[in-house]
Amino acid sequence: MNWAQASARVIDALHQPHFPATLIEAIRNVVPFEHTVTFAYCGNRRPIALHSEFPVWKHKVMVEDYQEGPYLLDPFYLQSSQSGDPRLVRLRDMAPDRFYQGEYFRNYYVQTELAEEIGFMLNIEPNVGIVISAMRTSKPFSAHEFRKLGELVPFIGAVGRHNWADLPKQFTQTPQPPETDNLSKIIQHAFCDLGRQILTAREVEVTEYILKGYSAEATARALGISCGTVRIHRRNIYGKLHINSQGELFSRFINAMTEPNN
Repeated sequence: MNWAQASARVIDALHQPHFPATLIEAIRNVVPFEHTVTFAYCGNRRPIALHSEFPVWKHKVMVEDYQEGPYLLDPFYLQSSQSGDPRLVRLRDMAPDRFYQGEYFRNYYVQTELAEEIGFMLNIEPNVGIVISAMRTSKPFSAHEFRKLGELVPFIGAVGRHNWADLPKQFTQTPQPPETDNLSKIIQHAFCDLGRQILTAREVEVTEYILKGYSAEATARALGISCGTVRIHRRNIYGKLHINSQGELFSRFINAMTEPNN
């Protein structure tokens, strides 16, 4: 099937239940990949899974577990609220500098067993974004393959905005758990000691950057402080929480996300 035929099928599928699968089929017709998931994001609300193609065990990790809270640390989610033209992005190109050494990657993302993830990103409204992820377990996408997929961005953006134009209403009309607090509030709740907050506002900020996978140097640049000050904050954070590693910090965060109040 050539691209003209594949794109025609996508247009015919607009506003039909099989639209997402037809769109993915058209994209795969250009460059193959094993897995895919399409998430819609709206602020801190639980993401809506618009489409996914995973075996059962991987669906639990990539969709169900992800929706419980790890999405808050996902670079795709963090970028989804930035309005702009539709775009294709490699995860590795927008991830923080220590993302692959961070606990989100080592404790959650590594379970996905992916060689690479790339995402088509588009906005329906300024605060409502969609990410169509293409995932490979065998090998990363080559530069040539990435360029070929990049040529599809205008088409995917146009049909995506048209098909999912009512997505903002879905977020308000679809029964969902209460809106998740933002990451800073979750951190404050996670590290509450006997009913009182034990981390200062600055320590909460530093904790947020640690969880996202930023190095001390990158955190310092983002907050406008020195690397030495970041390291002092990190030492104080670990001391107040009676922990010794970033792994323990990540565990506390995930435990807080799974508590009934979150």
